[in-house]
Amino acid sequence: MDLLRSLPLGLYLEQPQTWLHKLDPRVKIAWLMSFLTSYTFANNPWRILLVALLIIFTLIARIPRRVWKQQMGWLLTLALFVFLLISISPDGLGVKYQPRIPTNPQVLTQPAKVTNSHVPASTGISTEYSYILFDQGPVKVTRRSLDLAIRVSTIIFTVIYSSNLYLLTTAPEEITTAIESLMQPLRRLKVPVTEITLTLTLSLRFIPLVLEEVQNLIRSVMTRAINWKKLGLKGAVKVWIIVAERVLNNLLLRAEQMASAMMVRGFTSPNEHQVQWHELRLKARDWLAIAILTLFWGARLVLGNLA
Repeated sequence: MDLLRSLPLGLYLEQPQTWLHKLDPRVKIAWLMSFLTSYTFANNPWRILLVALLIIFTLIARIPRRVWKQQMGWLLTLALFVFLLISISPDGLGVKYQPRIPTNPQVLTQPAKVTNSHVPASTGISTEYSYILFDQGPVKVTRRSLDLAIRVSTIIFTVIYSSNLYLLTTAPEEITTAIESLMQPLRRLKVPVTEITLTLTLSLRFIPLVLEEVQNLIRSVMTRAINWKKLGLKGAVKVWIIVAERVLNNLLLRAEQMASAMMVRGFTSPNEHQVQWHELRLKARDWLAIAILTLFWGARLVLGNLA
């Protein structure tokens, strides 16, 4: 088990440098927010299109297969499992409506007539509506359960993988620099923008350390070949409490070492010791990405709205 490779949290692909790496981080934030917000109040075809676009972006960016194969595979498997589970689950609309008796008694004796002026009788097109799409034995799929299954499964993939793709192609320093640039207007309201971005930078750098500590302690437990059945539930809980305590102690030690390193270098406040990691400047490819983003939102407003 290698948590640093299997989990998509805080990972950054340094090599090879794809065209996604070279985009301005502010533009990539705009695209990420567009994926996360355009999903709201959208129809199912648009939600499926977002999933397809994320997969297409990964492929045309020529990100190595070894990087995205496992993560995308697990996410697609999870989304498919959620889709199947929700589609066959009860939709919560088990209400049976009693039809009203017509006031005219002759209607009960007259044969029903179905007319549709828009569909000719010779076309042979059926105008019947069926709420239940599939019903075989214990498996029943309705229109509402299918709609809910598409919504939940697509939002799981879109939210997780869009964030993963952004972290995969954007360095932590670029993320914080872009956020600080976008938050500059908040300085007028006396918001500590620099302190917030510094905290975010340290947090992103700390995530791999957390995964490394958890991975090392889990490996140490596995190498001891503990007989969990012999320990029982109470003994197993005690072991994992000891492991959790050790993880916390190690993380606090790492945080103290990081603070000591900053103090040794004379760091007193972020305003006096600003480090310019990247120069933010929009280039031709960034303006092209912004133009495509404008078309993206135009298509969302025209095609993606709920009927």
